Amino acid sequence: MHDLGPATRELARVAAQVGDDDLDRPTPCGAWTVRDLLGHLLALTAHFASVARHAAPERGGPPAEVTEGWRAVLDERLADLAVAWTEPGAWEGEGSAGGLTMPNAQLGVVALEEIVLHGWDLARSVGAGYAVRDEDVETVGGFVAGFEHAGEEGRAGLYGPVVDADPASELDRVLALAGRDPHRPLASASG
Repeated sequence: MHDLGPATRELARVAAQVGDDDLDRPTPCGAWTVRDLLGHLLALTAHFASVARHAAPERGGPPAEVTEGWRAVLDERLADLAVAWTEPGAWEGEGSAGGLTMPNAQLGVVALEEIVLHGWDLARSVGAGYAVRDEDVETVGGFVAGFEHAGEEGRAGLYGPVVDADPASELDRVLALAGRDPHRPLASASG
């Protein structure tokens, strides 16, 4: 079991700093804009909360629409996601995500990985600071390292190519393994 609460609260803190004029900014996630990234977060938080509860999954797949009121919805879904993974049995059995069925113990780590990496992506995109616990970085790093030598085909849809970067921290190393340039400059904060 792993506590998703600190990572979800940090992502909520970063998301609260996103202004309406930030929605069309680029992100470290390929061609995704901040709007696309937020839509992905809206979809995945609902999906992974359902997985934890062994319920019929919420809509997954492409990013959800980012409509008026998205901040409150994302806040609520992040809090619900953290609570869902503390419930008895959440880490037991199996579920599915991305078309794959696997043990919930692994899916809980995937949920954390999505929150940590996309939290960093969002922070970089809008010029916000980002802090993540060492134990979260360690857990996510163990998952991401499993794809380090998977080749482009094995990483497709998950990560870009490994970035050759001089990591200043363990988070930087994990980001580089996940195809992100840890030295990517922060975007200028919105006015």
